[in-house]
Amino acid sequence: MEKEKKKVNKIRKLAGNHLRMRIFFLKHLPMAFFAGLKITEINREKASVTVPYKYLNKNPFRSVYFAVLSMAAELSTGILAMAAISDFSVPVSMLVLEMKASFTKKARTRITFTCNDGINFSSAVARSIETNEGQTAEATAIGYDEEGDEVARFTFTWTFKPKQS
Repeated sequence: MEKEKKKVNKIRKLAGNHLRMRIFFLKHLPMAFFAGLKITEINREKASVTVPYKYLNKNPFRSVYFAVLSMAAELSTGILAMAAISDFSVPVSMLVLEMKASFTKKARTRITFTCNDGINFSSAVARSIETNEGQTAEATAIGYDEEGDEVARFTFTWTFKPKQS
């Protein structure tokens, strides 16, 4: 019996190659490139993104600017959404519908945002293709500093809808 070939997910493959991802950022998300965002882990369920504390990212209060934290948090959820779409052959559009955030500590070191809600995206994309209607999925990204303390928590609601041919 022949082994079944596994379909390679282009987004997870891209995210796993640091150099190719930096080029992608420079071309499509230049602010992520200049902020120094880095995808450190990605699989079907989970993605982690780091953002450094550096001159370009800081605010006058000597912490990482909230917009930079938002960008890293969004990427940790968005890369999972993009990967979920890439698992299907039908083109699907995606968009952030809502974002909620809470900040619990000043971000003064490298911050790592982790999202564990990848399965939510796969289900929403599958439902949108099946019904040919828009669907939503919610995902939470939690940011931790180098000491392991929670710095911020973001919840994003993403929408998915098959593209009309």
